[in-house]
Amino acid sequence: MNSRIADIQSRILALQTQQATTSTATRTAGSASATSSTFASHLQGAIAAQGTSAADRTYKLNGKGIPEDLAAYGNGRIPAEALEQVGGTRHKLWAPAAEKLTQLIADAKADGVTIGITDSYRPYTEQVDLARRKGLYSQGGLAAKPGTSEHGWGMATDLDLNPEALSWMRKNGGRYGFVENVRRESWHWAFRPNMT
Repeated sequence: MNSRIADIQSRILALQTQQATTSTATRTAGSASATSSTFASHLQGAIAAQGTSAADRTYKLNGKGIPEDLAAYGNGRIPAEALEQVGGTRHKLWAPAAEKLTQLIADAKADGVTIGITDSYRPYTEQVDLARRKGLYSQGGLAAKPGTSEHGWGMATDLDLNPEALSWMRKNGGRYGFVENVRRESWHWAFRPNMT
């Protein structure tokens, strides 16, 4: 969230600089007014965006259930700036999933339950390596076919769950948008965002 706020602030500063340069170069009443109203609308939008976390917004999914803002990149090819760190861990997910998982882990901790993370976003090369080492799920292994993994969209996490934590997840995970959706893998939880 802080990186998004910093990004918005830098865009506002850039707009202010652009406005000052434009105003100085062409000092007509009409252009100053138009630039000012454009800046005002950008500022208003930036302020409104600060009050809404990425996890609370709704997202459009394509026909395959992939958020449209990720689909153009390709599975396992999501750029770093489209991902967000989960709490204080080294793990990253699609920003809305990261925010919800961070909240989920904190709430579980408040209930006296420890939930760890063993895996998160998985680049394509790591998917290939995992399939080679652990075998394909369709053939009795533990890996999705490379390029099809929910991890490759930054929308799945593998959690470190003792029996108490697994019970907590099964009872509460859905409130945060996480579902247990892979047979034989009680540690694998996929994020299902609000949809429009």
